[in-house]
Amino acid sequence: MKARIDVSPEMLAFTGDGPLPAGEWPADTVAFGYRFAPATFAFHPEPRTVELVPADLVFVVTAQACARIFGGAPDHASAWHLPSDLRAIALAIQQARLPGNAATTLRVAKCIELLCVTFERLGDATLIPADGAGALSAAEAQRIADARRLIDERWHEKLTLDSISRACGLNRAKLTRGFRSVFAMSVADAIADRRLGGARDLLLATDLPVSSIGYRCGYLNNASFTRAFSRRFGQAPTQFRSRQIAA
Repeated sequence: MKARIDVSPEMLAFTGDGPLPAGEWPADTVAFGYRFAPATFAFHPEPRTVELVPADLVFVVTAQACARIFGGAPDHASAWHLPSDLRAIALAIQQARLPGNAATTLRVAKCIELLCVTFERLGDATLIPADGAGALSAAEAQRIADARRLIDERWHEKLTLDSISRACGLNRAKLTRGFRSVFAMSVADAIADRRLGGARDLLLATDLPVSSIGYRCGYLNNASFTRAFSRRFGQAPTQFRSRQIAA
């Protein structure tokens, strides 16, 4: 039986194996179910009438809270591939490697974070439906999702279109077309966006030299890193760091 986490009067979470425990649920609820294998998540507008046992983590939230905080929930049952950022938060909820009350506090905080990021991702139109995406078959959509997950997790490594194609089991042409149709950007743009986002975070969170940050983020020299960063953020890395610190 799943373990219950009382997040708030408007939200319950259940984690672990087995069915949901019996008990009082808030009225007029919707649910999100997250699975790790396969890495998918689903929305259920009427959770009392559906089978949620396969999900590793389940959120039951009042529709009123979804409307008040996020402007509303989806209007029909749907399922998507689970992005890397959501999966990492969900795993942190399940594992919670802290003792006693500290683990409970961590789980509550991570549940709120995961719900917020879930709605953020629902709003940015980049999620891949679990039953395929447009002209892609379900298997191809899964491989496109794998390609995006690989970029999200290994962006600091030397990634090429060929290496991603081999890792995900798609030829270059299908990967290129499928990735653009789903994410409205090229594979190269996705890699650059992820690397520059990582560089921005390192500039703000560390005292590492700019050249070291560029190298850590996959750029072979400081000049190419500075050009790419300036195009993306409108200012050189050194200027960005100094202005953010002074702000």
